[in-house]
Amino acid sequence: MAPKTLNFITGNANKLAEVQAILAPTGVHLTNQSLDLVEIQGTVEEVTIDKARRAAEAVNGPVLVEDTCLCFKAMNDLPGPYIKWFMQSIGVGNLHKMLEGFADKSAQAVCTFGYSEGPGHEPILFQGRTDGKIVPARGPANFGWDAAFEYDGRQTYAEMEKAEKNKISHRGRALAKLVEWLKVNV
Repeated sequence: MAPKTLNFITGNANKLAEVQAILAPTGVHLTNQSLDLVEIQGTVEEVTIDKARRAAEAVNGPVLVEDTCLCFKAMNDLPGPYIKWFMQSIGVGNLHKMLEGFADKSAQAVCTFGYSEGPGHEPILFQGRTDGKIVPARGPANFGWDAAFEYDGRQTYAEMEKAEKNKISHRGRALAKLVEWLKVNV
């Protein structure tokens, strides 16, 4: 049975704050540990399952992990799960330049949470997706690629009020599935 307190494994303070804000009204409480986990190459599902297994082994208990992708339709869903490395290399201000020469600027934000009850337990995945497009950065550039992902044709994630973003974001949608699962399995 899943705990009402989840041990969220992340070193990203912005991600932790966003997940706490989304889960706060549900009664689910987060504790947090930052672990330096090896990330395999593969699909977002493969990466998340492996990360959940490694984290459960490292803490010898239940864990919640997350992996986020940014998939460009024109590039057959690249950079996908490797967006973190692209962002470290080129930054949010240059992300839109990756699509120069492509007419299609559409993208999909994908968030996958993996929950493991502990070592030896098969992780359970919860995934959310939000369609948008890649634009020159607008708004605060302090959280990943939010300033370059335009959701509704008007605002980037970074320009949106946090509560509004959390209702429609890939992360919010994935967490809604997790909360529904917890209601049945707690």
